[in-house]
Amino acid sequence: MDASEQNESEVNQIDNDDVIQEEDETEKEEGEDLTEDAEALKAELAKIVVHPPSYEVSPMEEFDQAEFSPSYKDNLPKENLVLQYAENFRRQMVQLYRDRKPLFLNPVNECGVEKFVCTTIRPTLLEFKELYNWDGAAEFVADYLNIEPLKPEYELPKRLISPATVLKRQKGNCFEYSTLLCSMLIGAGYDAYVISGYATKETCLADESRDICPLLKKKEEVKEEAKKKEMKKYTVKPPRDLRSKFELKQDAKREAEKQAEKEKQRKEEEERIAELEKPPPDPYFGLRIHAWVLVLSGKREVPENFFIEPFTGLSHPMDSPNYLGMESVWNNVNYWVNMQDCSEGVKGLSFDLGDPTVWEYMFPNNDKPLLKIPDAEDDLNDMDDEEHIEHEKDNEEHEVEKYLDMPPSWVDALKLSHRDFQMRCPHGKKTKVYKRAKLEKFAHYLMKDGLISRLSVYEDRELTDLMKVHEYYAHRSDKLNQRLTNHRTGQVCENFDPGRPRCLKEHQFKSSAPGPENERVMMFYNEARVDGLQKREETQTEMTEEYSNRDDFLYYKYVEFGKRAKKFGPQETSSANKGRPINKMIQKFNRNRNKPANEDIAELIFHVAEDKIHLSYHTEDVRIAASAREFLKPPNWDEKGAVLTFNPEMHQTFQVDPTLPMNKQVELYEMLMELLKAEEKCRNEVRDSQNEVRNILDDRTKEEAASELDISVYDTERNEKAKKHRRELERQQLEEKMRKQEMDIDYLAPFLAKIGNPEKLSKQQAFSLKEECLADLKQRLIDKANLIQARFEKESQELEKKQAWYQQNQVSMGKEDEEEYLTYCKEAIFRIHILDLRLTRHKEQAPHKYMQLEQKLRNDERLSEFF
Repeated sequence: MDASEQNESEVNQIDNDDVIQEEDETEKEEGEDLTEDAEALKAELAKIVVHPPSYEVSPMEEFDQAEFSPSYKDNLPKENLVLQYAENFRRQMVQLYRDRKPLFLNPVNECGVEKFVCTTIRPTLLEFKELYNWDGAAEFVADYLNIEPLKPEYELPKRLISPATVLKRQKGNCFEYSTLLCSMLIGAGYDAYVISGYATKETCLADESRDICPLLKKKEEVKEEAKKKEMKKYTVKPPRDLRSKFELKQDAKREAEKQAEKEKQRKEEEERIAELEKPPPDPYFGLRIHAWVLVLSGKREVPENFFIEPFTGLSHPMDSPNYLGMESVWNNVNYWVNMQDCSEGVKGLSFDLGDPTVWEYMFPNNDKPLLKIPDAEDDLNDMDDEEHIEHEKDNEEHEVEKYLDMPPSWVDALKLSHRDFQMRCPHGKKTKVYKRAKLEKFAHYLMKDGLISRLSVYEDRELTDLMKVHEYYAHRSDKLNQRLTNHRTGQVCENFDPGRPRCLKEHQFKSSAPGPENERVMMFYNEARVDGLQKREETQTEMTEEYSNRDDFLYYKYVEFGKRAKKFGPQETSSANKGRPINKMIQKFNRNRNKPANEDIAELIFHVAEDKIHLSYHTEDVRIAASAREFLKPPNWDEKGAVLTFNPEMHQTFQVDPTLPMNKQVELYEMLMELLKAEEKCRNEVRDSQNEVRNILDDRTKEEAASELDISVYDTERNEKAKKHRRELERQQLEEKMRKQEMDIDYLAPFLAKIGNPEKLSKQQAFSLKEECLADLKQRLIDKANLIQARFEKESQELEKKQAWYQQNQVSMGKEDEEEYLTYCKEAIFRIHILDLRLTRHKEQAPHKYMQLEQKLRNDERLSEFF
């Protein structure tokens, strides 16, 4: 209970006593006659008129009770018992603590029925993985709902809507926010509670204009301690420091004083700005009612207790200045009343709910371990151990019988469709204003370019001077996930997910010069590239590339470009595509342990403009210098098919180890040929890199113009291909159904056609149709039986002829002819047997078919009235 509440209650009591006393005096003075001066005083006082403040209370939203289940409209006997229990608890608290504000126990629901607040919590674990952790659930509740502030702000709400209805209407007050979030957290396994208390005006109204945006808060960097370099026994000692230690100390002292002065000025400036940005005084400070969520440590590996603000979805420490006091705490099991002093807000409060000295619980079946205080009488009791144990068992059984457990929640199961979850915000959009920043959130697939959030950072608090914009994307075909635009410098930085054709990861460029041959930095997913390219940095005169994990150990490439020669007349397109002239190319290689160090190239420099090639080798472990070579290219090196000449003046070398033999002229000539090939290969790679940059920029231009989004094959609502496939299947099913209906031929159609298809039949026509139809069926059945009999007789005659032929030629027949005869006899007997079975079955089914047709004719709509 807050100290401001005690002062307010005392003032209210004094005012009430003064009013009663004034009413008694007024009754006494009504019978007295007033003097002239008293009349003048009365007239003067009558001019003073006061108007009590009035609050516009919006009418409560009405709901259609037919939409709700019976649990919303009625109470079970156990629920009524709990309400009586809560009412008794409230009376006791009022009797014992008259200065306390009323407790939030049994508000009405959307159907106007009183419900206990603990039964309003419905623990639910929704099927979305993003809602399994507290931060995802809190962010979803803060984004999905719109805020309805309490009116008036110093009174408890009269109604508490169920979490299921809050999800449907997508708006609620702080208590409904907290109840929904607590239901989701308990369902996910957290030890969560709803708190009813008091908070600042900014917290109650979700005013974050004085807070820094969470996306801009820098994460605390863990400073790694610099490892001291181990000094080996035979390492070279560093040179001796000959500077004066006294002067060094004085310089360090002066530097420290300068830093302290700068820090002091910085703190003074921060205090001045904080004082200017301080909110104006709130007349209802300490009286504004608010609800938020408490998460205790223990479950789900939560290391320490913390608060969750439901309006923002952010966590707060236990000594947060945003919360000024608390009255009660509850979950789906029990209800606790705070008995601690909140004169300093929530700082220093104990949240051991099992301690009855600081928390008064409502139901005795407290799930928290109680702090038991031993009595002195128990120490003096000398009863035996067995009697003591039996006595405890009897007490436990007696207590269990008295316990009143919480009835199940009356709220319907929380349901959230996949489409509503993807919408995230009401109507798919939501805007939040922070200190010098504005955050806009959009539902997935709502924006054509896949934009899901935009953070605009401003220089001033009025949000007029735009500095930079962070844009976040999802489901884009070009894999773009983030874009940062600095409006001061014109710098643009784009980040991409893996999966692009050229494995682009990051692209930095200036918005004023987006074309090729300008300043830009490209980062790549080197693991997915064949060449292992990791970074490409380009300016108007230079290009640098960095590689990793290459088989040739190349890790660095540098190219210096020259200026294009100016030509008068029309520009040739072929020369424009060739790229800039190359002055110098540098390649650097890592150490290859399979080669000797004096043969393993460390740096290779092609002086294209000077027709030189310079080689530097790796340094041996026992050396402090490295070998080097320099070649001059032959004059006709760039002529195709020309014979290149070589002389000793075209080569210079520096060899660290003089004992090694010198290379022969033939070896040097072959080395020069290999270097010329390497130069040509490097030049081609540079041209390929330039072309790749152009292709990437062309692709980005087309992608930004199209802005296509990837849609999952399982998303049947948005996937047009899946929609077309489903419609095609439905069309085929409809056609199959129509075909089957057409196959059911009207058996009266040919007979009706003979008489001209009259709209209505007479009795004579009906009898005539029936007789003709039955006679036709009878004739067809007889014809079918005659046909089967004719085939039977034909097969029998052919078999008899074959048998007679066999009797005549039996003596002169060979073995093959005899086998052929036996095979024919078996097949003929099988066919005769089948025909015999068909004729028998036809004779049995014919009368039934005749009777079925007669029954159909009797039941036919066109003939039924005559039979």
